[in-house]
Amino acid sequence: MPSAAVPRLFLGLPAPAKLNLFLHVVGRRADGYHELQSVFVPIDLADTLDFESRSDGAIERSGDVIGDVERDLAVRAAHLLQAESRTALGVSIHVEKRIPAGSGMGGGSSDAATTLIALNRLWNLHWPRERLAALALRLGADVPFFVGPGPAFVEGVGERLTRIDWPRAYFAVIHPQVAVSTAEIFADPGLTRHAKLTTMPAFSAELDAFPHRLFGANDLEAVVRRRVPAVDAALRRLARFGPARMTGSGSAVFVPVESEERARAAIADLPDGWSGWAVCSLTEHPLAAW
Repeated sequence: MPSAAVPRLFLGLPAPAKLNLFLHVVGRRADGYHELQSVFVPIDLADTLDFESRSDGAIERSGDVIGDVERDLAVRAAHLLQAESRTALGVSIHVEKRIPAGSGMGGGSSDAATTLIALNRLWNLHWPRERLAALALRLGADVPFFVGPGPAFVEGVGERLTRIDWPRAYFAVIHPQVAVSTAEIFADPGLTRHAKLTTMPAFSAELDAFPHRLFGANDLEAVVRRRVPAVDAALRRLARFGPARMTGSGSAVFVPVESEERARAAIADLPDGWSGWAVCSLTEHPLAAW
């Protein structure tokens, strides 16, 4: 049982979304996974999670649930940390979703990471962040990023992270309310799988052109635009405001802009059913100090 000094309740913890500033598919491994290079930047659009420690060992999930609750990444993260730490404690998790599922913004992965970070403290485990990140990779390729401290140059399947300095910047983000299957996009025969390797210095050298030009490309974008007309329409809409790009495997798209006012203009008068946000990038993860 935790001591009286250990908290039993955390309310309103954020699980931020991310944008891929570029996404290059540089190869395919023998195990079928694709080798990637990208820059991930967290943004101030976030899910919100509440946690209450339980003494009965049960793991309970409430709030906004998408699909089978036992496949929910926050639930899986709690079960995995419970098993690996051999704690007798459980947790009640309540999730308020704002990040759309299937949008390429990492909502489920971020929920899982916030769960690991919160339970590490709630269960009084004192695991170092590196140990949590290693566990996070077993939950999904994007989860280690959300356990990390902030913006990062990402390589491999998502497990090799190098922290970068990224300034606060504004983006307009549109979700055309369609979900994209990452597995189907990577399996598409039209996907380019051997992009030229890039480096952090090459990326950094291009930053002076931001927000008027974005580095590289999203190698999945052409496939998604061909298969999902709504994503193509959203990109064409945002292109009026700057260099529009898809994040992850879609279906959310974004454009960097000079101000919050410009971001709000880019998401005004959207078609019925679409969602849009004027967001700001984060210089670090909200729970980086945990």
